[in-house]
Parts: sequence; structure tokens; C-alpha cells
Amino acid sequence: MPAPYLTLKTVVEHETEARRSRFICAVAPARTVEEAAAFIARRRAEHPAATHNCTAYVIGERIQKGDDDGEPGGTAGTPMVQALVGRGFSDVVAVVTRYFGGTLLGAGGLVRAYGSAVTEALDRAEPVRMVPARLVRVAVAHDQAGRVENDLRASRHAVREVTYAGEVTFDVAVGADEVAAFTDWVATLTAGRARVDLGEDLHVPA
Repeated sequence: MPAPYLTLKTVVEHETEARRSRFICAVAPARTVEEAAAFIARRRAEHPAATHNCTAYVIGERIQKGDDDGEPGGTAGTPMVQALVGRGFSDVVAVVTRYFGGTLLGAGGLVRAYGSAVTEALDRAEPVRMVPARLVRVAVAHDQAGRVENDLRASRHAVREVTYAGEVTFDVAVGADEVAAFTDWVATLTAGRARVDLGEDLHVPA
């Protein structure tokens, strides 16, 4: 079963300083690599005169990538990824913009500066805890669809999509530990007429 993780709702920006170099960190939600790339491009466009725009993102359980953007190898992107993962975040992207202050920091100083830039930005964020869930597809006849939709939308489970065809299908995100109870509730609601199929694993806000 997928593990819980933290993510963000909005962009958080925070600036730190190390030996007169400015480190401006922006962290943002990103559910896909494409969303992360778009945010990185926007930040680089906002800071074209920066010495470096180093980046990191963590998407899902498998995708982790850091970019040193000209800093010595492993001194920026990697500690930024480690800061995100170490705090339990996923589906997020971070960009640390550096304006060089005239004093070299050395490899250790850079690792600390880039890592702490991300952790200090995260300290100022309001994280959203995401917990494991399943996508449950509920299919009913058209004569039941109105009532079922009203009751589903009044429940605490998020209706992701409604499809009208020969029958009406509702894609519902249900907490992983509530799937059995949800299935029983649907059976009672529809007098056993609904067809319930389990879809992919996903996460929902706690």
C-alpha cells in the first residue's frame, strides 16, 4: 500500500543568506514532471540575472531529480532533493536562486546552504497530509443516478468524475481503510443494484 506523504497547496518563498550570497527558495506543488518543469521555467524567467537557479522535484514514490545548474556536482540539486524527501514531501518542486556574494562557500558550505534554503522554506509552509486511497467506480442505472450522485457528493468522499453512457458511472476517491465500509454503504443505498469496481491506488487529503 502507498505510504502517506506531505505536499503543498500554494507556492512558498523564503530568502536566506550565506557569506553575502543570497539564496531565494521557492517551493510549489507539482503533481507531474511537466508541472515541475513549468514552474522551474517560470522561476528562471523571473531571475534571469541570477548566478544559479538550482532545482529539485519529487513526484510520486519513484521520481526524484535534482539539477546543480553549474554549481559543483552534488552540492545543490542533491541536498535539495534530500531536504524534500527528509521532510516527507512529495508532488513538490523547489527552485533555489543564488545571487553570488563574492565569497566562495566550498562544497560543504554549498550543500548546507542549498539544503537549508529548502528546509527553511518548508518550515514556513502549511503542508497538506495525503493518505492512501483507492479509486472506486460505482455504476448505477439512470433512474438511480440522481439520488446516488446527491448522496455521494454529500459524503466525505471526493467524486472525481461522472460518466453518462448506458449506465452512470461515478469515480470516487475513498480512503484505503474505508473501501469495505463504502462498498457496503453503496449496496444499501442502491438496494444492491450498483456495480462496484476497484480502480488504481491514489492519495487524498487527510
